[in-house]
Amino acid sequence: MPTEPSTPRLIVVSGRSGAGKSTALHVLEDLGFNCIDNLPLRLLPELVKQLEADPTDQQSFAISVDARNAWRELTKFPQIIAHARDSGIHIEVMFLDARSPALIQRFSENRRKHPLSRDGVALRDALIKERELLQPVVDLADLVIDSTNLTLHQLRDLVKVRVRQSDETTMALQLMSFGFKRGVPVDADFVFDVRCLPNPYWKPELRAQTGQDQGVADFLEAQEDTSLMLDDIYQHIHKWLPRFEASNRSYMTVSIGCTGGQHRSVYIAEQLHKKLMADYPKAQLRHRELVANHGH
Repeated sequence: MPTEPSTPRLIVVSGRSGAGKSTALHVLEDLGFNCIDNLPLRLLPELVKQLEADPTDQQSFAISVDARNAWRELTKFPQIIAHARDSGIHIEVMFLDARSPALIQRFSENRRKHPLSRDGVALRDALIKERELLQPVVDLADLVIDSTNLTLHQLRDLVKVRVRQSDETTMALQLMSFGFKRGVPVDADFVFDVRCLPNPYWKPELRAQTGQDQGVADFLEAQEDTSLMLDDIYQHIHKWLPRFEASNRSYMTVSIGCTGGQHRSVYIAEQLHKKLMADYPKAQLRHRELVANHGH
């Protein structure tokens, strides 16, 4: 069903080419947003004026902004967004990103040409230049989504859940486990390293299990450091999340990492999710490496 927010909503969708901007825009269209692809930034203040003119109009808009916008326009992005927010419009900035090797593979598979890869510019260099051009947008992003390890279906579901969450009264919170050997998630706001905990991987009978299995839970719960680590992370999050929420932060991703993202980080993320549900009943839980390796 289309969303019906009580006030006009404007979502700016941006990101590197190949990371999923078009997919995100299609999801927002399905959710009832009026979508405009690659709106020149100089026209954004006019759109804001129209939303200002009739605050009772519940139409919501989503626009995409990418490196095809002139560099001079992109440098003005912070001022444009600040003005829009001062006018009382509910505005969010969503940035889609992925690691360069994944983006290069996607361009290779679909044989698309990167918009900046002209005049003999190599694809890798074009991706780096694009990230530099979009830095003013990244700096203001309320939500960064890392699509590196996501299928198209998973990306659509994640965008849908996160956008619907942000229309609630509480901040949209996501807890994510990951493995450092695959890199730190680019969409992480908090990162906690639990690699100092004893590793169930070295127990042959636990190696094929995950942090969702009782055998791994029993092993970790028998270690004193596990409860100490869990309590410290929970206390830190519990203290600071309300401060971020009070500063109008719409989204937050808390990432828990271990070596492979199978055992310790999964267990800690599961336990944190249970603890935080009292204050954030719609908090999402995602295990990045379990999705990547097992498809669930």
